[in-house]
Amino acid sequence: MLRPLARFGAPLLLSVATLTALGCERSASAKAPFAAPPTQVGVVAVTPTRIAEQYEFTGQVEPYRRVEVRSRVEGIIVDRPFTEGSLVKKGEVLYKLDQVKYEAAYRSALARLDNAKRTLARLEPLLPKHAVAQQDVDNAASDVELAQAALDAARKDLDDTVIHAEIDGLVGRARLELGARVTGPADLLTTIDELDPVYVTFHPSSQQLLAWQQDPQARALLQPGVANLEVRVALPNGALLPRVGHINFMAPTLDSASGTQEFRAKFSNADRRLLPGQFVQVRLDGFARASALAVPQRAVQQGLGRQFVYVVGAGDTVTARDVTPGPWSGTLWIIDSGLAAGDRVVVDGIQKVAPGRVVTPVLVVDSSTMAPRGVAPVPPVPSQPARGATR
Repeated sequence: MLRPLARFGAPLLLSVATLTALGCERSASAKAPFAAPPTQVGVVAVTPTRIAEQYEFTGQVEPYRRVEVRSRVEGIIVDRPFTEGSLVKKGEVLYKLDQVKYEAAYRSALARLDNAKRTLARLEPLLPKHAVAQQDVDNAASDVELAQAALDAARKDLDDTVIHAEIDGLVGRARLELGARVTGPADLLTTIDELDPVYVTFHPSSQQLLAWQQDPQARALLQPGVANLEVRVALPNGALLPRVGHINFMAPTLDSASGTQEFRAKFSNADRRLLPGQFVQVRLDGFARASALAVPQRAVQQGLGRQFVYVVGAGDTVTARDVTPGPWSGTLWIIDSGLAAGDRVVVDGIQKVAPGRVVTPVLVVDSSTMAPRGVAPVPPVPSQPARGATR
């Protein structure tokens, strides 16, 4: 039975071998899929450099000088000629009180002075004739002085029934209106704010003050009379005030309630863009950190309560590195810890990377654009052989 199949043995074995080879080839191709080239990402090489530090605080505008308008005398308000919220000049009339009582007192004092002067005039010629005693003449002279003092006081009271602005500035709202009775200095009538220049106050924390004190350069900038430290103000709409101010006062003690120290900067304000009570953002320019490490702000990622950057390490493999960011400086973020000089930090193509993935790093020209076409990729960091391995 086997003899007829013998003549077909060789061809049959060849066909089986061919099919087996094809099956192995297909199996090999299924096990080795096509590998895509490494993703190109933009990186920056971290280099220690001197970087300007900007500090921001919430500040509040205060008038250069605020005067409370009060009346020294009592009386009924009969006139209020000023417009609330307007600019007033020094000497401008703000209030008028009823003058009847004070005019009567002034005339009475004037009459007493005239009478005292006439009495003294009659007695003085009689003294050489020994017709009157020296004591009588002295008493008459004293009466003249007392009457003059009473007249001056009455004149002052009469003048004070017209209340004038003591400084140039912006007048506030009227606290008392026509017909109201003023009882004296206890009643506040209105206020006047001098607005050119103005003050902007802000309050650094005790931790920030301690950091400045430990930095010799920062400590020198905060000395009284030093003008190298510029103070800039950002208005509530985000616009930057086109002029700078300078610190002219630092409180000698900390506020025990808030743990902060009051700083005050002086700004010119001819255009009245800064108004008392306004909240602004205060920026201090002049501080710098030597040998600082910084990366573009977009390089720092946040997640699960931590902040990290992607670093291209040995063999162009991406790793996630936890960092401790410090203050911002323009578009850069100063890194207090977590990075070392020479680290290659991913700034562009972050969405394409993951820890353990191999990439093709390309240097970034600046903080926002990739290197132009034709720039060579960043040379990879060679993988370090395992300890004890031979090359």
